Order: sequence, then structure tokens, then C-alpha cells
Amino acid sequence: METVNMKIIARIQSDFPTKFGIPRQSGLVDSLRSTIIFEPEYRNADALRGIEDFSHIWLIWQFSEAVREDWSATVRPPRLGGNTRLGVFATRSPFRPNAIGLSSVRLLGTEKTPQFGTVLHVAGADLMDGTPIFDIKPYIPYGDCHPEASGGFTDSADSFLLNVDFPAPLLEQLPADKRQAAIDVLSHDPRPSYQRKPERIYGIRFAGFDIRFSVKDNQLTVCELKEETP
Repeated sequence: METVNMKIIARIQSDFPTKFGIPRQSGLVDSLRSTIIFEPEYRNADALRGIEDFSHIWLIWQFSEAVREDWSATVRPPRLGGNTRLGVFATRSPFRPNAIGLSSVRLLGTEKTPQFGTVLHVAGADLMDGTPIFDIKPYIPYGDCHPEASGGFTDSADSFLLNVDFPAPLLEQLPADKRQAAIDVLSHDPRPSYQRKPERIYGIRFAGFDIRFSVKDNQLTVCELKEETP
């Protein structure tokens, strides 16, 4: 089988140390903040000249936790309950012949840092902390936006937003700039589609905290918050 080499140009710094809880698509949780840090070889400010003229950028990256030698022609999209099989190329499943992800994120700006050179600050990324990035391209509205497009099985999917009850004494333990993002992430129901037990306590690691919650009907309730030790 013919293969090609891909160079890692950057890695993302995000609030998700594990896959669980990451939004299933980019842009769903705009309150999330992440930083793109370039590898030493690519810390050249000239490579970013003009990027601030764009409001959004594309990230091409690797599902680094889903790399495998074999592949399957069909997968089970979580939003279909995990029981319906569709062709892998008709989904955005990470389990692909090449574990490549594509995300459109909002560019908040650039910053010149003494340690990492120029970095990019973005909103709405759906990437785990440390995810390798292969390329960055500007989002071009006239070519990339298709308002008339059909969304396949996602068009018929119900709204999965949950009502979130995050008690104030617990919420206030989070840094102020992380609180809304935590609520928004939880509202998108991070549970696997095949797990819907109201008596079960789930946990999501986010921004240095372990957030414990349960879900009954359409209500998610945070019941415990623990700060993780470095």
C-alpha cells in the first residue's frame, strides 16, 4: 500500500486531557478557548503573515488516539444511537483508513510569546490537548460556505441539548473564564449514546477539574467537582 509522510507543524493546547466530553463537531461550543503552538521548525512569523485578516481557519489534524493498522468499511455514528451502521466515508468517525480530522475554528488572534514564538488563539475547537496538527488553511466564505447543503443523517437528528444544573457553589470553584465553556460542553451531552442510565454518575475531565454529573430525562445535574493534582 502506498503511503506518504506527514509533518506535524503544530499542536493544540486545550482544556480536554482525554477524548471524553469533547464536542462532536467544531464550532458547537464557541465558548471553548484553545491555543495552537507551532513546532520549533515552523515558528516563523512570516508563515502567518495575513492570517489575522480571516475570521476562521481550517485545521487538518490527526485523531492521535484512534490510529490503527486496520479499518472498517462501516461505523456506528454516536448520534444514531450506536446501533446503525453507515459507510465510514459518509461519517466523521475517527476510525478511518487515515485518522485525519478537519475542523473549522474561529480565529481570535495571534500572540507573540517568548517561549513558543507566535501562537494562534482560537474558539470552538474540538481537539484533545496535545493533538498534532498537519496543516492550517484560511476559511474562505465564498468557497467554503454552502447554506443550501444537505446534512445527510444529521439533518434528521434531534436536538441533543440538555438543561444543565451546575450548582453555584461548585461552579464558582472553576476559573471564571472556564465556567460558561463547562456549562456549554455539558449541555451537548458528553455521554456515549449507548449509555443512558439515570442512576449512573459520569465524569468529565475539563480544565484541570474532574466534573461529576448524572442525567435524568433532559436534565444534567453536576453533583461533584474535584480539582486534579498536577
